[in-house]
Parts: sequence; C-alpha cells; structure tokens
Amino acid sequence: MASTADPSAQHYFLPNILHNQCLTSVKFISACFAGAVAGILGLQNWRGFALFAVSVLSTSFVMYAVNCKGKPSRYLPGGLGELVNPGQDNIFTFILVWTLFYGPYI
Repeated sequence: MASTADPSAQHYFLPNILHNQCLTSVKFISACFAGAVAGILGLQNWRGFALFAVSVLSTSFVMYAVNCKGKPSRYLPGGLGELVNPGQDNIFTFILVWTLFYGPYI
C-alpha cells in the first residue's frame, strides 16, 4: 500500500475531497448572480466590486455555518482560506455577467 510523505494528507478522505467540486459550483453561481444584480442595478466602478466582495463573504459565511459546521479545516484541505478565496475565474465571470446585464441599461 502506498502512503504519502505528508502525514496530514492522510487525514483526508478522497471521495469527500472530490465532492468539494460543489463548492466551486456554488461560488460560480454566486458570482453569476452578483454580476447580474450589479448590472441590473447599474452599479459602476467600486460599488460593483463591493457587491462582489459582499457576495463572496456572504456565500463563504453560509458555507462555513451550514456545510462546514464551523470547522472548515476538517472538510477542506485549505481550511478557511480556501473557503473565502473567490478564485480568478469567478472574478472574470462576475465581470462578464456584470457587463452583459449593464449593457442594455446604458
């Protein structure tokens, strides 16, 4: 049986780590909705990015409280940092949807 060199990596159950893809999906959908709201409201500049930050923090808080039961390091290899990190692709998704919904209101 092969073992990993890092003993802390042995504490993670591989099917649960693979199931963490739903976390990526939730963050993606949150970024899409936040972009749509920012575009429909006609937010510009920092107000739109502030809405994105609020959506990331609120989504992270809900995942922290509901799914991780207050212990993200037990469920995620990166712990709280991985839970709060919006990801570069989600920022681009937010900007894309924001401009898509803002365009008709100019």
